[in-house]
Amino acid sequence: MSAQDAPVLEHGPCANSKEWASQLETLKGLPESYSLSKTLVFKPKTPKTQTATLVVVVALEDTTTPSSEIQKTLDTKDTRMANEDAVNAALGVKPTDVSPLTITKDNSSAVQVLLDQRLVDAPKVAIHPSGSSTTSFVSGADLKLYLEETGVRVTVHTFNTATIERRNEEKPKVDLQKAPTKSTRAADARIPDAELIGITTQKEIDFSNWYQQVLTKGDMLEYYDISGCYILKPWSYGIWEKVQDWFNINIKSIGVENCYFPMFVSSRVLEREKDHIEGFAPEVAWVTKAGQNELEEHIAIRPTSETVMYPYYAKWIRSHRDLPLKLNQWNSVVRWEFKHPQPFLRTREFLWQEGHTAHISQRSAEEEVLQILDWYADIYSELLAVPTIKGRKTENEKFAGGLFTTTCEGYIPTTGRGIQGATSHCLGQNFSKMFNIIVEDPSWKEGDPEEAKKLFVWQNSWGLSTRVIGVMTMIHGDNKGLVIPPRVAQYQVVIVPCGLTAKTTDEERKKLLGGVEDIASTLSKAGIRVKADTRDTYSPGYKFNDWELKGVPVRLEFGPKDMEKKQVLSARRDTGIKAGIPLSGLAEKVQALLDTIQKDLYDKAKKAYDEHTVIVKKWENFTPALNAKNVVLMPHCDRDECEDEVKERSKGRKDDDDAPEDAKAPSMGAKSLCIPFDQPKGDDAIIPGTTKCAQCGENAKHYTLFGRSY
Repeated sequence: MSAQDAPVLEHGPCANSKEWASQLETLKGLPESYSLSKTLVFKPKTPKTQTATLVVVVALEDTTTPSSEIQKTLDTKDTRMANEDAVNAALGVKPTDVSPLTITKDNSSAVQVLLDQRLVDAPKVAIHPSGSSTTSFVSGADLKLYLEETGVRVTVHTFNTATIERRNEEKPKVDLQKAPTKSTRAADARIPDAELIGITTQKEIDFSNWYQQVLTKGDMLEYYDISGCYILKPWSYGIWEKVQDWFNINIKSIGVENCYFPMFVSSRVLEREKDHIEGFAPEVAWVTKAGQNELEEHIAIRPTSETVMYPYYAKWIRSHRDLPLKLNQWNSVVRWEFKHPQPFLRTREFLWQEGHTAHISQRSAEEEVLQILDWYADIYSELLAVPTIKGRKTENEKFAGGLFTTTCEGYIPTTGRGIQGATSHCLGQNFSKMFNIIVEDPSWKEGDPEEAKKLFVWQNSWGLSTRVIGVMTMIHGDNKGLVIPPRVAQYQVVIVPCGLTAKTTDEERKKLLGGVEDIASTLSKAGIRVKADTRDTYSPGYKFNDWELKGVPVRLEFGPKDMEKKQVLSARRDTGIKAGIPLSGLAEKVQALLDTIQKDLYDKAKKAYDEHTVIVKKWENFTPALNAKNVVLMPHCDRDECEDEVKERSKGRKDDDDAPEDAKAPSMGAKSLCIPFDQPKGDDAIIPGTTKCAQCGENAKHYTLFGRSY
């Protein structure tokens, strides 16, 4: 019988081999003995002019298949797990759905197969013919024959059996201070059997691939067919909604109102503020046609909204009595020019809020700038459990056309890079002069110069984007998937019923599931966002893995023994610690646990940021500090030319344009992140006229925070 003609058995989905074996135990008519299999897809390094031929490894489940051995056998280089786009392009399915039967005569030229000799020799092998919820049983020899008939290149290999015996031994520790070389990264990054549990690469070694997987497998987003654009799924959009709700409450308390302006802006208006738009010019996307007709005037899609909104501010603000005018809009903007998109961090279209306000005085404007910055920092610390450093941007890095820019800067411990969290700008009177936003100065009196009667308003703009989701993911996520802080989690608690088997009576099942619903109701009434996972086609183990991958803060397990003891068993997503919680007073205890998790996540991230923020007073120590994954506080003269020199002199190896964004980090020069409001004190304090800039030797004005950044 051909492998593709083998009967197909249906069962619940399974996340790993244990789940698969458990699902099969519920079925009838199975072979007396059989072996489970696994199918992995790798992508070797290939010259730019060639299309990579993927490597499909088909092996018994207990065979270890290290990429170093695959490389040696097939004479490939830098072989690593293939990403979803590559697998879909070659085989037309997601990596999790690949099976030997996915390979056909139509796609066989896109891949080659490495077959485990042990599998070929096996009389009965379980395979997934189409996804993890189906199983067929075939002989290894028939499977080999099927593959050969498709025309795919098949190599049979006996993997080192010693590695099978070592599988359960303790994994060697990874030295996080020593970055892996490019030749070892692919081999070291793969998590053994990770294709069965979700994330296939280690965060500490292949961060770029890890980040991509954690977002897609954690159900945060889906890739779109236009590069740099992504679909935000409910799991991530729910986080954004919680940020929106929190920020709306705060800005409305100071009189800010929400509105919406069109996304289009005419070239005539856009070019009125040349200093401002110069910084965005390479990123502006243009509409040039309507159907087949060329537009007389090209229309830009807003990269930001100053030039969209301010002509109407000039129309609406006629008197000082119309001030302050405080508007905010939640919208999307488009910025098109970049080579390596990264979800949530560098995308061609992204969601954000942008506030635009007009004031009678500089003092009023500056007070608001700092208030908004405090709220941005609070979004990170209070909601996302992410620490930031607040400060002012240098002249080089401030908002184009503005008076000054304030910022809160984050830090990604795994890569050692800084990341801009949000910015609040004081625009001064630059835009009001450009757009003629004028009122009569209420303090003007007879006898004062006539020209003093006219007052250009003071303006601010401030913005926060969905980048916050990427920052949160990068900092808290681990090799099991997302770790979402309780205050922004769509579900803070998931309840999984356990202990239901084929022997469980209908009455026992009903009683247990009723207990689960009662627990969910109790928590929901206490304001806790809870999900009772009563899906009967999934086993408890599958659900554990599923919700771990999605980062739900607390899992509650409830089975017959728990029902007898009148308790639930809790499991923390961040630490994995389990503990029993009595049903009496459950809501209060669960809320306390959620609060503890929120605090612990922040404290852990704060400790990492503090430990990697170092003071450097001598230039020879600057680049080594960067290479040790630090951000650097350096006495600085505040000159633009010196800042440019810092960036140039701190560069490492030559850039590889085709390398992933994070792999290029060592080549980056350090840019200024901010001039922190909280300056070093005591022995490290700046002494005017005495403390020198570490880069150029001129008098230092303050400490500036430098770092390689996103």
